[in-house]
Amino acid sequence: MDNFIVSARKYRPQTFNTVVGQAHITTTLKNAIKNKQLAHAFLFCGPRGVGKTTCARILAKTINCENMQEDGEACNVCESCKSFNDGASLNIHELDAASNNSVDDIRTLTEQVRFSPQAGKYKVYIIDEVHMLSSSAFNAFLKTLEEPPPYAIFILATTEKHKILPTILSRCQIFDFKRITPNDTVEHLQEICDKEKITSDKAALQVIAQKSEGCMRDALSILDKIVSFTNGELSYQNTLEHLNILDADYYFKLMEAMLEQDLGSALLLYDDIDRKGFEGDLVLNGFAEFVRNLLVCKDEKIAGLLEVVESFKGRYVATAQKISPAWLISALNVLNEAEINYRGARNKKLHTELTFIKLTYLSQAVELVNEGGTVKKKRTDAAKPVAFKNIRPAVLKETAPEGNTSPAPNKPASTDNARLIIESSMVEEEETPYGHGEVKPVAHPGKPVTGGMAAQAPVTATPTLGALSKIRKQIVQKQTQSNHTTKPLTVENLQEAWSSYIDRLAEQKNHSAVTNFKLAQLRVTNSSSFEIVVESNIQQKFIEQERGALIEHLQSFYNNRSLSYAIHIEEAMDSGAPQERPLTSREQYLKMIEEYPLVKELKERLKLELDY
Repeated sequence: MDNFIVSARKYRPQTFNTVVGQAHITTTLKNAIKNKQLAHAFLFCGPRGVGKTTCARILAKTINCENMQEDGEACNVCESCKSFNDGASLNIHELDAASNNSVDDIRTLTEQVRFSPQAGKYKVYIIDEVHMLSSSAFNAFLKTLEEPPPYAIFILATTEKHKILPTILSRCQIFDFKRITPNDTVEHLQEICDKEKITSDKAALQVIAQKSEGCMRDALSILDKIVSFTNGELSYQNTLEHLNILDADYYFKLMEAMLEQDLGSALLLYDDIDRKGFEGDLVLNGFAEFVRNLLVCKDEKIAGLLEVVESFKGRYVATAQKISPAWLISALNVLNEAEINYRGARNKKLHTELTFIKLTYLSQAVELVNEGGTVKKKRTDAAKPVAFKNIRPAVLKETAPEGNTSPAPNKPASTDNARLIIESSMVEEEETPYGHGEVKPVAHPGKPVTGGMAAQAPVTATPTLGALSKIRKQIVQKQTQSNHTTKPLTVENLQEAWSSYIDRLAEQKNHSAVTNFKLAQLRVTNSSSFEIVVESNIQQKFIEQERGALIEHLQSFYNNRSLSYAIHIEEAMDSGAPQERPLTSREQYLKMIEEYPLVKELKERLKLELDY
């Protein structure tokens, strides 16, 4: 039996023209070879399986080709090309930096660079996974990489460019490889299927391309596995079964059940999915991608982002027309939160079912939000208060004749009435004078006020909605009461109030404040203000500490909320009499030994030191 060769190796490109999806790289390299402007160091970086090592080998073969073609391609006929294709060329050296990342490995490489090629023009050194080299190995490689011999070319390949030292990056020409598009992948897979005489569906190849996520090597590996599984027949259903992918038809059925709010059908569908062995997180992720695709279909500008099987595109567009963007965005939020919390859920199936229950009744929530009925807004700048008597009788009973407390007839309760109550509780009072204001009824947006609401005239009433209006009302009442009982501000009354506050401080055992308050002098300046005269900053600070309690005490005493005071510092006048100055420690000691000489003798005998 012949040795089997996987497709990734068997169909590895041998020329630049056969490289898939990297035309910007291959064109640049061919032009550099034709114009003889070849750099001495290259850095190929990009995702896995996109052709970095392949392009490095093709470049090494092309620059040593004896009969190079006019378009910059190798001939694949000469001895040099044959030896490259057979893997027997001495002009190419490949080093796996993942396992040879020490300083000694790099030193061995630099020693080999000194020897010129025996055949051909160039010796090419390909270092794969170069980001795995240690810092010491990078530093040992710097000089050789910067100034190699004219026959040496270095090609570094990596999937993580950010891990390479900037000194290495500055010495290389950097080529960024991109992910291979699904269309290019499908075309390449179709070519291989035709060569291998494999029966394939385009839908199956598209699923493989989506699963590979831009990596050609993964796509070819998946193709080999499915061909072995299906015995050479590549169908859509077999591909889904082998890759453990849920058919999009289930998602369409789930969506129909949710739009119809048919919870039973939705749960039965999920139970069928669960019985087939699909985990809940896989279902949530797949349904989130399905909803995302529907949202993409809503806008023609981003329709190119839709990456699904072509046979389903029309169905996606038709389904998207039935659903509002608000529902789709809300569903994505619900699914995203469910995926995040899935790992921490103890009952995984119940967690997934709760998510589908939320999505089934999501339409009601979206409709209520659109109508503005049940949204509790924190900011109600545009809202206006609704008169209490203007609330519909079906919700709040109007003032009926004596003995009759039943609501008005022919006015049944409805959700609109409930919505009106919520709106009327989230209002902000208008800028009106304290105590009075004209309150006008406000109709619900889109729903005219009917019945008694529209017929009633504006009611003049005190606003009672909100804590702010209550506080204002209390302040107004206090001011109104105080205007009739305000005491005159005289020196005698002021001294009486001052003494009563000193007594309060004494009860609190605040002796320092009591002393400073007793030393202060009071002066009446006008009918609503006075001055407190102190002699020092310290005395001022003690009085300032009691400012809040003091002003409240005085305003309550005089029943005058406009009462205020100011503190002034006036130093005491010098009377001319000599003032006794306190002695310093040294002066006290000298005066002591002057009166008692034995103290000095005692100090000297005991060898004491004075700290002054």
